[in-house]
Amino acid sequence: MITIIAAIAENNALGKDNQLIWHLPADLKRFKQVTLNHHIIMGRKTFESLGKPLPNRTTIIITRNPNYTVENCIVVNSLEEALEAAKTDENPYILGGAEIYNQAIKIADKLDLTYVHHSFDADAFFPIIDADIWKEDTRKDFKMDEKNKYNYSFVTYSRK
Repeated sequence: MITIIAAIAENNALGKDNQLIWHLPADLKRFKQVTLNHHIIMGRKTFESLGKPLPNRTTIIITRNPNYTVENCIVVNSLEEALEAAKTDENPYILGGAEIYNQAIKIADKLDLTYVHHSFDADAFFPIIDADIWKEDTRKDFKMDEKNKYNYSFVTYSRK
């Protein structure tokens, strides 16, 4: 099973200037729980926005640069190579960014999304989720609180 994991705003915003636009501790906690001990696949810019490999996960970075290397990470040149490198994991996670999501949504089995109930100025966007292809399986809605300053929902979709 190939899972896309993302946090997106009401206007499908993902980020701006290679950074997240919001800080939602509940989403970060859930992201860690869900991806722990799995392969995580991301583009170079997404990796560089994180700054380092995430602990207790196998990091696979996709880049067009054939000379790009990062210690303790697997570097590949395509989504197909990334999935091949993750084949020992029954559920690798695709972390983005926007270009990787656009490729991966065509082949993913599951979407694991955090919807941030707010619109943001952004330069990177998640692809449109086609209701003819995806069905919503679960949704948990949360109100903003002292730590999370936006209402948000955890939503999973599976391919029909």
